[in-house]
Amino acid sequence: MIAPVTGNNLGIRRAEIKPGVREIHLCKDEKGKTGLRLQAIDKGLFVQFVQANTPASLVGLRFGDQILQINGRDCAGWSAAKAHKVVKKASAEKIVMIVRDRPFQRTVTLHKDSSGFVGFVMKKGKVVSIVKGSSAAQNGLLTNHYICEVNGQNVIGLKDKETTEILATGGNVITLTIIPTVIYEHMIKKLSSSLLHTSMDHSIPDI
Repeated sequence: MIAPVTGNNLGIRRAEIKPGVREIHLCKDEKGKTGLRLQAIDKGLFVQFVQANTPASLVGLRFGDQILQINGRDCAGWSAAKAHKVVKKASAEKIVMIVRDRPFQRTVTLHKDSSGFVGFVMKKGKVVSIVKGSSAAQNGLLTNHYICEVNGQNVIGLKDKETTEILATGGNVITLTIIPTVIYEHMIKKLSSSLLHTSMDHSIPDI
Protein backbone atom coordinates (compact mmCIF):
# COMPACT_ATOMS: atom_id res chain seq x y z
CA MET A 1 0.00 0.00 0.00
CA ILE A 2 1.29 3.42 -0.96
CA ALA A 3 0.52 6.54 1.07
CA PRO A 4 -2.11 8.65 -0.75
CA VAL A 5 -0.69 11.70 -2.49
CA THR A 6 -1.20 14.77 -0.35
CA GLY A 7 -3.73 17.23 -1.75
CA ASN A 8 -4.16 20.92 -1.09
CA ASN A 9 -6.56 20.76 1.84
CA LEU A 10 -7.36 23.47 4.39
CA GLY A 11 -5.44 21.85 7.28
CA ILE A 12 -2.29 21.64 5.13
CA ARG A 13 -2.59 25.33 4.21
CA ARG A 14 -3.13 26.34 7.85
CA ALA A 15 -0.12 24.27 8.96
CA GLU A 16 2.25 25.41 6.21
CA ILE A 17 5.74 26.36 7.38
CA LYS A 18 6.65 29.00 4.82
CA PRO A 19 10.25 29.52 3.68
CA GLY A 20 11.85 32.93 3.90
CA VAL A 21 11.13 35.63 6.45
CA ARG A 22 8.23 38.00 7.05
CA GLU A 23 7.72 41.34 8.79
CA ILE A 24 5.09 41.81 11.47
CA HIS A 25 3.94 44.93 13.32
CA LEU A 26 3.15 44.22 16.96
CA CYS A 27 1.54 46.63 19.39
CA LYS A 28 0.80 46.52 23.13
CA ASP A 29 -2.57 46.26 24.85
CA GLU A 30 -3.92 48.81 27.33
CA LYS A 31 -1.83 47.18 30.09
CA GLY A 32 1.35 47.53 28.00
CA LYS A 33 1.49 43.78 27.25
CA THR A 34 2.05 41.98 23.94
CA GLY A 35 1.05 38.45 25.08
CA LEU A 36 4.39 37.08 23.94
CA ARG A 37 7.15 35.16 25.73
CA LEU A 38 10.50 34.41 24.14
CA GLN A 39 13.17 31.76 24.68
CA ALA A 40 16.82 31.65 23.55
CA ILE A 41 18.14 28.46 21.89
CA ASP A 42 21.43 28.02 20.02
CA LYS A 43 22.00 31.80 19.80
CA GLY A 44 18.55 32.24 18.28
CA LEU A 45 15.41 33.79 19.75
CA PHE A 46 12.14 31.86 19.57
CA VAL A 47 8.48 32.30 20.47
CA GLN A 48 7.94 30.24 23.61
CA PHE A 49 4.37 31.24 24.37
CA VAL A 50 1.57 33.21 22.70
CA GLN A 51 -1.32 34.16 24.94
CA ALA A 52 -4.83 33.90 23.49
CA ASN A 53 -6.58 37.13 22.41
CA THR A 54 -3.51 39.35 22.69
CA PRO A 55 -1.62 41.49 20.14
CA ALA A 56 0.86 38.59 19.59
CA SER A 57 -1.94 36.16 18.68
CA LEU A 58 -3.68 38.73 16.46
CA VAL A 59 -0.58 39.22 14.26
CA GLY A 60 -0.27 35.44 13.81
CA LEU A 61 2.83 34.67 15.89
CA ARG A 62 3.07 30.96 16.68
CA PHE A 63 4.97 28.72 19.07
CA GLY A 64 8.45 28.05 17.67
CA ASP A 65 8.64 31.08 15.34
CA GLN A 66 12.13 32.57 15.26
CA ILE A 67 12.47 36.30 15.89
CA LEU A 68 15.37 37.58 13.76
CA GLN A 69 15.05 41.32 14.38
CA ILE A 70 13.22 43.63 16.74
CA ASN A 71 12.94 47.26 15.57
CA GLY A 72 15.89 46.85 13.21
CA ARG A 73 18.20 45.20 15.75
CA ASP A 74 19.50 41.68 15.06
CA CYS A 75 18.50 39.28 17.86
CA ALA A 76 21.23 36.66 17.28
CA GLY A 77 22.94 35.87 20.59
CA TRP A 78 20.36 37.71 22.71
CA SER A 79 19.11 36.20 25.95
CA ALA A 80 15.36 36.00 26.52
CA ALA A 81 15.76 38.58 29.30
CA LYS A 82 17.38 41.07 26.91
CA ALA A 83 14.65 40.55 24.30
CA HIS A 84 11.88 41.05 26.85
CA LYS A 85 13.59 44.24 28.03
CA VAL A 86 13.78 45.60 24.46
CA VAL A 87 10.09 44.80 23.87
CA LYS A 88 9.13 46.38 27.20
CA LYS A 89 10.96 49.61 26.32
CA ALA A 90 9.60 49.74 22.76
CA SER A 91 6.76 51.99 21.62
CA ALA A 92 3.28 50.70 22.47
CA GLU A 93 1.99 51.56 18.98
CA LYS A 94 4.42 49.66 16.79
CA ILE A 95 7.11 47.04 17.33
CA VAL A 96 8.51 45.79 14.02
CA MET A 97 9.74 42.19 14.02
CA ILE A 98 11.33 40.08 11.30
CA VAL A 99 10.17 36.49 11.77
CA ARG A 100 11.03 33.06 10.33
CA ASP A 101 8.32 30.38 10.47
CA ARG A 102 9.00 27.63 13.05
CA PRO A 103 12.44 26.36 11.90
CA PHE A 104 12.58 23.46 14.40
CA GLN A 105 9.21 22.07 13.33
CA ARG A 106 7.97 20.06 10.37
CA THR A 107 4.59 18.92 9.14
CA VAL A 108 3.40 15.37 8.40
CA THR A 109 0.10 14.81 6.61
CA LEU A 110 -1.82 11.62 7.49
CA HIS A 111 -4.93 9.97 6.07
CA LYS A 112 -7.48 8.24 8.31
CA ASP A 113 -8.27 4.58 7.69
CA SER A 114 -11.82 3.16 7.53
CA SER A 115 -11.95 3.13 11.35
CA GLY A 116 -10.90 6.79 11.56
CA PHE A 117 -7.37 6.05 12.81
CA VAL A 118 -4.10 7.51 11.54
CA GLY A 119 -1.86 5.09 13.43
CA PHE A 120 0.04 6.56 16.36
CA VAL A 121 -0.15 6.59 20.14
CA MET A 122 0.40 9.78 22.08
CA LYS A 123 1.13 10.31 25.76
CA LYS A 124 1.05 13.82 27.28
CA GLY A 125 1.32 15.31 23.80
CA LYS A 126 4.29 13.18 22.74
CA VAL A 127 4.23 10.51 20.01
CA VAL A 128 5.28 7.32 21.82
CA SER A 129 4.54 4.62 19.22
CA ILE A 130 3.67 4.18 15.54
CA VAL A 131 1.33 1.47 14.27
CA LYS A 132 2.97 -0.74 11.61
CA GLY A 133 1.44 -0.30 8.15
CA SER A 134 -0.56 2.77 9.20
CA SER A 135 -0.67 6.18 7.55
CA ALA A 136 1.61 7.48 10.31
CA ALA A 137 4.20 4.83 9.39
CA GLN A 138 3.84 5.40 5.64
CA ASN A 139 4.15 9.19 5.90
CA GLY A 140 7.18 9.28 8.18
CA LEU A 141 5.79 10.31 11.58
CA LEU A 142 8.44 9.77 14.26
CA THR A 143 8.32 8.89 17.94
CA ASN A 144 10.07 11.12 20.46
CA HIS A 145 8.42 14.18 18.93
CA TYR A 146 5.76 16.41 20.47
CA ILE A 147 2.66 17.43 18.55
CA CYS A 148 2.51 21.24 18.34
CA GLU A 149 -0.43 21.62 15.98
CA VAL A 150 -3.26 19.64 14.38
CA ASN A 151 -4.30 21.13 11.03
CA GLY A 152 -2.52 24.32 12.06
CA GLN A 153 -4.32 24.60 15.42
CA ASN A 154 -1.99 24.79 18.42
CA VAL A 155 -2.57 21.87 20.83
CA ILE A 156 0.38 22.47 23.19
CA GLY A 157 -0.70 22.12 26.81
CA LEU A 158 -4.00 20.45 25.95
CA LYS A 159 -4.89 17.13 27.56
CA ASP A 160 -4.50 14.09 25.27
CA LYS A 161 -8.30 13.66 25.34
CA GLU A 162 -8.77 17.21 24.00
CA THR A 163 -6.17 16.68 21.25
CA THR A 164 -7.82 13.35 20.34
CA GLU A 165 -11.16 15.16 19.94
CA ILE A 166 -9.52 17.71 17.60
CA LEU A 167 -8.03 14.80 15.61
CA ALA A 168 -11.43 13.07 15.47
CA THR A 169 -13.23 16.15 14.13
CA GLY A 170 -10.42 17.30 11.80
CA GLY A 171 -11.57 15.51 8.65
CA ASN A 172 -10.08 12.51 6.84
CA VAL A 173 -6.77 14.24 6.13
CA ILE A 174 -4.85 15.40 9.20
CA THR A 175 -1.70 17.52 9.15
CA LEU A 176 0.40 17.32 12.31
CA THR A 177 3.13 19.84 13.15
CA ILE A 178 5.81 18.10 15.21
CA ILE A 179 8.97 19.12 17.05
CA PRO A 180 11.78 16.94 18.49
CA THR A 181 11.42 16.29 22.23
CA VAL A 182 14.83 17.74 23.10
CA ILE A 183 13.95 21.09 21.47
CA TYR A 184 10.40 21.12 22.85
CA GLU A 185 11.52 20.58 26.43
CA HIS A 186 14.03 23.42 26.08
CA MET A 187 11.35 25.65 24.54
CA ILE A 188 8.82 25.28 27.34
CA LYS A 189 11.28 25.55 30.23
CA LYS A 190 9.80 27.40 33.22
CA LEU A 191 6.28 27.41 31.78
CA SER A 192 3.66 25.74 33.96
CA SER A 193 1.36 23.14 32.40
CA SER A 194 -1.67 25.08 33.69
CA LEU A 195 -0.48 28.25 31.87
CA LEU A 196 -0.04 26.27 28.64
CA HIS A 197 -3.47 24.68 29.04
CA THR A 198 -5.51 27.74 29.96
CA SER A 199 -3.71 30.73 28.42
CA MET A 200 -1.91 29.51 25.27
CA ASP A 201 -3.55 30.58 22.00
CA HIS A 202 -5.34 27.41 20.79
CA SER A 203 -7.46 29.19 18.17
CA ILE A 204 -7.72 27.95 14.58
CA PRO A 205 -5.48 30.19 12.42
CA ASP A 206 -6.93 32.26 9.59
CA ILE A 207 -5.51 31.79 6.12
